[in-house]
Amino acid sequence: MAHDILQDSVKAQTGRAALLIVGILAGGVLVLLSYIAGWLFSDYTTPDGQNPYRDWLALAGALLLGVPIVVHALKELFRGHAHMDELVALAVVAALASLDFQAAGVVAFFLLLANLIETRTALGARASIESLIRLAPKKAVRLTPDGGEEQVDPKDLREGDVVRVRPGENIPADGEVITGRSSVNQANVTGESLPVDKDAGDEVFSGTNNLSGAMDVKVTRAGEDTTLGRVKKLILQAEATRHPIMRLVDRYAGFYTPTILMIAATVLYFTRDGSRAVTMLVVACPCALVLAVPTAMVAALSCAARLGILVKDVSMLEVAKDLTAFVFDKTGTLTTGELSVTRMMPAPNVDGADLLATAAATEQMSRHPVAQAVVAIGRKAKVDMPKPTHFEEVSGLGVKATLGGNEVRIGRKNWLEEQGISFDSMSDEKYAEPEGLSTLYVVRDSKVLGWIGLEDRTREEAREAMQQLHNEGIRELAMITGDRWSVARRVAREMGCTEVQAEALPADKLELVGSMRKAGQRVAVVGDGVNDAPALAAGDLSIAMGAAGSDVAINSANIALLNNDLKRLPFLIHLSRRTSTVIHQNLLFGVGFIIAFMVMAGLGKIPPIWGAILHTVGATVVIFNSARLVRLGEELHASDKPDEEAAAPKVERVATT
Repeated sequence: MAHDILQDSVKAQTGRAALLIVGILAGGVLVLLSYIAGWLFSDYTTPDGQNPYRDWLALAGALLLGVPIVVHALKELFRGHAHMDELVALAVVAALASLDFQAAGVVAFFLLLANLIETRTALGARASIESLIRLAPKKAVRLTPDGGEEQVDPKDLREGDVVRVRPGENIPADGEVITGRSSVNQANVTGESLPVDKDAGDEVFSGTNNLSGAMDVKVTRAGEDTTLGRVKKLILQAEATRHPIMRLVDRYAGFYTPTILMIAATVLYFTRDGSRAVTMLVVACPCALVLAVPTAMVAALSCAARLGILVKDVSMLEVAKDLTAFVFDKTGTLTTGELSVTRMMPAPNVDGADLLATAAATEQMSRHPVAQAVVAIGRKAKVDMPKPTHFEEVSGLGVKATLGGNEVRIGRKNWLEEQGISFDSMSDEKYAEPEGLSTLYVVRDSKVLGWIGLEDRTREEAREAMQQLHNEGIRELAMITGDRWSVARRVAREMGCTEVQAEALPADKLELVGSMRKAGQRVAVVGDGVNDAPALAAGDLSIAMGAAGSDVAINSANIALLNNDLKRLPFLIHLSRRTSTVIHQNLLFGVGFIIAFMVMAGLGKIPPIWGAILHTVGATVVIFNSARLVRLGEELHASDKPDEEAAAPKVERVATT
């Protein structure tokens, strides 16, 4: 419903803008013809300066251009809304009353031109939303129970339906790939610049583009509930919110128009020159001030959305520039949240390939994440993995099975010691378990084959992102986790954290955030949005990582990152500070513009026509200054790499160890 309203709104605004262009052109042509007529029919000019050909053309143009301005101002007054447009209407009426029809026409022409620029800017600011709307396909191919296909409207899809997506088509709903393999361009949703490979079991998002292969997708969310639907809704909500400076401008808007009228009336009283008063009203119309904040904020929102950063309230951009500390959750934020094998240590006289093959073959019967990590590295190394028999999983301790006639046990060292296994062969210091790794010992019959070390791998871009946060002036980078101290210290050391807390409960996270805020820090809390909701709520700014497809993540934070690229965090701070700078530049220019040219108009240095031209120039300068923000962050796309590519080299190195 919200999307339909948005489309109707944008279409209506586009229609009005087209009508406005026609009216401006027609009125502008009439005013231009009045100048030509005055030159061609100069013989008909009376001693008092009247020329019927010139004046009638100018009056027609002035009415065509000026009536919409006056009618709009009157409507606003009848509604009880004191608006700054009344200054424009008064300027046009004053010029008409003084019988200077050409001046009235030119003033109205340039003021409407400025209004058209504002309208087109507002429509352009919604281009990101419109493009999101167009991403949703008009038709979806749903598979019927008898194996056939039927075309349906994506709005009619329901959870559990299976849709077929062919190469070149946009995916009609969030779902899970059942069969097929392809590459998907999901930059419009997650901000990732490179296509992501999708296979059976992988999640796909509505509106993303299927590039290479056909896939059958089981629908998990459709319509308004898809990631794309929530993204569009969040952008709309963000546009509806107001920056603190915008609220400050609105507070004084009611005093502005009466003040300008009083100044113009004073100049008229002392100079008896209506032209000066008209010019003052024209240049005092504060289009540059009105546009100063919203154009910058919309440009910043568009820039952030393009990179997969969803800002739910524009006031949060104001908060981001003043941050001094970040608190990170470990699992799923600084680390991938997936265990991977990073080291193996064979016992004396044991081949590493034998150790890996025995462990991978035995663990393939288990669905535990640790077992899956061992099996994955075995497949990468292409070791032989025959099926074990008499498989048994001992919860929380390990597994045991029969493999090739031998009894194999894999698990924690203390569990194996309880079963009488001796580790004397690995008593040497070089076989000691390194700090920060989770280790599995592999025993065949009663012989220890060695250990396999696993860890939750840190994100490739995390260390660079943390350094960039330091460069942005962030003094404290704290990590808090419920994991063991040995693991926490390793991750914190790799990340360059200034503070670390391990074996922490949710209450400890709240306490850490509270203590940092009491110490005068402006704290941002970064988590995966699933188990960090209390801590996210406690910070000055809360940021959810990897929010694509996650209801909890999107709803639990002020800002949601649709992918897991931590380099978006220093960019967010940079964007906030650049946006604040642009806003203050716009406001300073707007105030200086009005003061300078009102003084010149009061001194009679500027005629009304030039006042209208300068007014348009001022609004245009502000718009183009704000538009510079849209181009920020382009370097992030160039440096993006899919997680799969970043992970592959590490796996290969482990496989050859």
